[in-house]
Amino acid sequence: MVAATVHLSVLLPEALEGLRVKAGGVYIDATLGGAGHTRALLEACAPDGRVYGVDRDPAALARAGETLADFGDRFRGLHGNFADVEALARDAGVASVDGVLMDLGVSSDQLDTPERGFSFRFEGPLDMRMDPTRGVSAAEWLAAHTEEEIADTIYQLGEERQSRRIARAVVKAREAGDLNTTSDLAEVVERAVGGRKGARIHPATRTFQALRMAVNEELESIERGVESALRLLKDGGRLAVITFHSLEDRLVKQIFRRHEGREESLYEGGSVWRGEEPRGIRVTRKPVTASEAECAVNSRARSAKLRILEKGETS
Repeated sequence: MVAATVHLSVLLPEALEGLRVKAGGVYIDATLGGAGHTRALLEACAPDGRVYGVDRDPAALARAGETLADFGDRFRGLHGNFADVEALARDAGVASVDGVLMDLGVSSDQLDTPERGFSFRFEGPLDMRMDPTRGVSAAEWLAAHTEEEIADTIYQLGEERQSRRIARAVVKAREAGDLNTTSDLAEVVERAVGGRKGARIHPATRTFQALRMAVNEELESIERGVESALRLLKDGGRLAVITFHSLEDRLVKQIFRRHEGREESLYEGGSVWRGEEPRGIRVTRKPVTASEAECAVNSRARSAKLRILEKGETS
């Protein structure tokens, strides 16, 4: 049995309602994680609907295979990056789907597994890879980049104002051979910015976020993944994306806006639609957020935002 932490799926009823899940439909949970959304999709599309779960993390796929075994062949796990959801689906013999769900960010299981190196709360290696079988670890990433590149990344992806000071401290620790574990990095950042000083969050939080996003190329994956999912959807199918911080939400909003497009008046009369194909219809004019009741039992839900786009008819 593959151990798992307790997982609470964020904005679960809102996502199911927004996707208009129906019996017999075909759906993809593009970020399988703890499989809470996947289970709900399987229950909602019963008795004969199918759900494919995509994850980079082999451990997540193994856990899902065990916890969803009762659904038989109605569930199938696919190993890969959600950025490649269209190719993964087609390789599995799926030409189109009724809905795609993306719950972005790192999972509770990854955060709570010390050897994965995602969190400063536990002593572990500086890894942070969502797929530990490929790519470079956070330690390797830090070793390969200059002080300026590290500072820019921490500023842009972590929105950390003291990124220059942190980068100098990181490079100094690296050169001294003192940057080997999550605790090492957390202590370096804490010393660089002067400690907690009553701050609401740990001073290393933004740095860890930035490194995780850089190592896993998360923003690039969102761009590719949303475009890939829209191509995979049937006409009238829906894409639901749950984000957890402003960089993700801003990017999803921009992509949706490009596909929603706009009508432009023509000089000779009439109008023409300008936008990116496939054409999209925005379902959520504003992002859906979690209720106070949900936030009370799941603090992670406080920053969650759900946006939904429906694919228009193919021209």
